[in-house]
Amino acid sequence: MRFARVQVIRDVLLVLLAQIAVGACAHSPAVSIIAPDGKTLARVRVEVVNTAATRSTGLMYRNHLDEDAGMLFVFSAPGDLRFWMKNTEIPLDMIFADSARRVLGIVANAEPYSEKPVGVRGDSLYVLEVNGGFAARRGIAPGDRFEFLGFTPHAAN
Repeated sequence: MRFARVQVIRDVLLVLLAQIAVGACAHSPAVSIIAPDGKTLARVRVEVVNTAATRSTGLMYRNHLDEDAGMLFVFSAPGDLRFWMKNTEIPLDMIFADSARRVLGIVANAEPYSEKPVGVRGDSLYVLEVNGGFAARRGIAPGDRFEFLGFTPHAAN
């Protein structure tokens, strides 16, 4: 009898821990990418970088990025943004969006360790970095838009 009670308590605790973990994930910042017809093409859990220091490091020195994860760069004003891949170990897609959250263009499969600046035409306020090939696999294209879930992006500096 005592063993059964301990087992029930253990099972209840495991369920509670699972619910806490799911709840934490549900409230993590995320970006949905929406096609012009309203179809959701992707949802990405994001690490938001909104300071000069965090933007300058980005995804450098990391050797793995989950398929449903990315990094969202938030700038204080729209501009002609250029990125490089110095010290970045994994190929990335860089999805550039303007102040209206509309995708302006994509740098696909940026080459690891390259110091060549890359970007797209137009003034971007946001850049979402995801695994190389992600945009093609999900059908993401200019004209799609970002929807921010669980946060309001703003640059700290």
